[in-house]
Amino acid sequence: MQDEYRTVAREGVHETEINRSRFLCALAPAATEAEAQDFIARIRKEHPTATHNCFAYVIGADAAVQKASDDGEPGGTAGVPMLQMLLRREMRYVVAVVTRYYGGVKLGAGGLIRAYGGAVGEALDTLGTRTRRRFRLATVTVDHQRAGKLQNDLRATGRDVRDVRYGEAVTLEIALPDADVESFRGWLADATAGTAGLELGGEAYGDA
Repeated sequence: MQDEYRTVAREGVHETEINRSRFLCALAPAATEAEAQDFIARIRKEHPTATHNCFAYVIGADAAVQKASDDGEPGGTAGVPMLQMLLRREMRYVVAVVTRYYGGVKLGAGGLIRAYGGAVGEALDTLGTRTRRRFRLATVTVDHQRAGKLQNDLRATGRDVRDVRYGEAVTLEIALPDADVESFRGWLADATAGTAGLELGGEAYGDA
């Protein structure tokens, strides 16, 4: 698994005009290929009279799924440069749709490649990106007496407390970078006089 990846910060649209053609780049995070395809279908529905709705998406922290479509533009002049821009920026779990309204001036192959790739690059700059890092999920079990202070200490040291459950004891769900697991084990023992339990779970990605 990749230790971290970048994705788009939020869904949004950025518009640019080149030689009277309008290029609207819609970007969105997409957790699965199905989500990416749903987004593409939604954008196409919003722009039924557009000349082209070209797309590219990258799914997986290791970029395992990569798809692109020229949607009627000359082969390799739209979807591929869009995909290349996403990969060059190391974007993952992201979908881009560039909607073109033709303005009457032909751009040529080189112009199209620059226009479609550039539309994605500008949209990424405008909407912003965020880094997601791989974490180990862990469960800390502690008595009620120490739970409040431990929660405060965890947050004060920048630990990601995801959930707190109260039962006979207090259970805290946290996320740790893999490299921190052993040092956290020692810190937890010191902070709770050795009374807290620590159970490691699976892995997940969270904001870095």
